[in-house]
Amino acid sequence: MADRHDDDGGVNVVLHGLPGHPLHPPITDLVIGSYGFATLAATADVLEVSDNAATHGWWLAMFAGLLFTVPAAGTGLADWLRIPSGTPLWRTATSHMIAMLVASAVFLATLLVGKESFDEGNISAGPYVLTLIGFGILSLGGFLGGSIVFVHGMRVLNLVDLPARQAATPMPTPQKEEAEGS
Repeated sequence: MADRHDDDGGVNVVLHGLPGHPLHPPITDLVIGSYGFATLAATADVLEVSDNAATHGWWLAMFAGLLFTVPAAGTGLADWLRIPSGTPLWRTATSHMIAMLVASAVFLATLLVGKESFDEGNISAGPYVLTLIGFGILSLGGFLGGSIVFVHGMRVLNLVDLPARQAATPMPTPQKEEAEGS
């Protein structure tokens, strides 16, 4: 991993976050939540649990997911660039990135194809199927992202004995900076 104390300190914090508090994972929660809600709203419309409101919720959630994808992809790319290429972690992270890019492309296509459904207040089969496909690919990408953290341990500091107050603070501590650099 590259040294956290590069000359681009301000850019480092904006793209990577602080030791123990990376930016990419919480931004991905916004993306996954938006697309998850879009899938739920689309299903509610298709099952006729709700009509016009579910279609509008689906459309807005799809749009929000695409907006949140931009910072998620940027911070993810910044983290990916720090991984030594050819390593098992790099292969998992690359697979994660590909899955998320494909999911984003499917969701963008869904939004474009689904414009007529939005206008009519009723989701047709094509946009609904694309929503389900996108969510399936997104779920695979999320699973791979979990592997990056929970299996490979990327950005995990493993400071189990650090006092709770120091662990919870977003401010860098010598222990966090040392653990991040290892």
